[in-house]
Amino acid sequence: MKKVLLLASIVTISVMEPLWAQRSPLKEEPLGFEEYDPISTLIVDEHRITKAKFPFIDVHNHQYRMPTQDLNELKAQMDSLNLGIMVNLSGRGRYQDWEEGTNHLNGALKNATENGSNRIAVFTNLQFKGFGEKDWTERAVKQLEADVRMGAKGLKIYKSLGFSGIRDEKGRRVAVSDPRLQPIWQKCGSLGIPVLIHTADVPSFWDPMDRYNERWLELKTHPNRRRGDADPVPFDSLIAEQHAIFRDNPQTTFINAHMGWYANNLKMLDSLMIAFPNTYVEIGAVIAELGRQPRTAKKFFEKYQDRVLFGKDSWVPSEYATYFRVLETEDEYFPYHKKYHAFWRMYGIGLSDEVLKKLYYKNALKIIPGLDDSMFPKD
Repeated sequence: MKKVLLLASIVTISVMEPLWAQRSPLKEEPLGFEEYDPISTLIVDEHRITKAKFPFIDVHNHQYRMPTQDLNELKAQMDSLNLGIMVNLSGRGRYQDWEEGTNHLNGALKNATENGSNRIAVFTNLQFKGFGEKDWTERAVKQLEADVRMGAKGLKIYKSLGFSGIRDEKGRRVAVSDPRLQPIWQKCGSLGIPVLIHTADVPSFWDPMDRYNERWLELKTHPNRRRGDADPVPFDSLIAEQHAIFRDNPQTTFINAHMGWYANNLKMLDSLMIAFPNTYVEIGAVIAELGRQPRTAKKFFEKYQDRVLFGKDSWVPSEYATYFRVLETEDEYFPYHKKYHAFWRMYGIGLSDEVLKKLYYKNALKIIPGLDDSMFPKD
């Protein structure tokens, strides 16, 4: 009897359908674009990586509850990824009141020091309440100095700067290159801290929402992300404002968030890296762009291996695997983790260990002051 059961098991295994065949149709044709999600029949080598090859520094992360957060739980999640140091860019939380923001930053730094030890670094932020009043700039510079003395490692500028949400005392939009901000950029240079700045959004958000827009699905599911030439200004105008502060502050180090939204145009980004040698880029939220052009991306990483940083942005630990797979393997034709961001398939870049180490930790250690390098390889 046992032999019969064993034979039945073997037969069952031998006739199992492949994964792509084990599906039940959701509805009859025709399907809409949102519903069409084919499973590839391609059979190629796969390397599912859940832990980075080397310990790394994530320079673009957000932890909004850090004053009261259980950092032991957070560090356990970091350990599972081989994430050595996390940079929390939201030091002042979501507050716009100066005193509340300072209290939040102080709480975040205290918790990080007492419970995060050397694993958590915190950046401060500007608070634009009262912008345009005669003492705002002076007050902001003094606050920045105090925040750095308190332990902040850098300054994070949110994308709200340049959009319509931030206005001066006369109700006018505050441009990224507003001259009243110039002392801030200069002070960061003299303090030796980097400015991680996020300006604008994906250029496709300004394009017509038609069948030619490759971010159509994202705009369909997230309609608040749509922009226009009057909302608040064209993409090129916003980016030009950002580039102006890069040009006017050569002694200040800027980290251009999301590769400046030119990860889909690395030839343009190459020209910007040449024009602004005081800038670095980080790869948060643009890994899908890099993964669909592996040869071009690899050349860019090799050329600018000393000026590219690892960043992720949203804290979803399971999504880091996509980054590791693109950066470390030469896998072919695999999906991104969010279809509405990227319906296309990606390919591994297969970076060398030398380039990976610079991307993962060496470049961040070079420009962010006071990070503990003891947990990273010395070679």
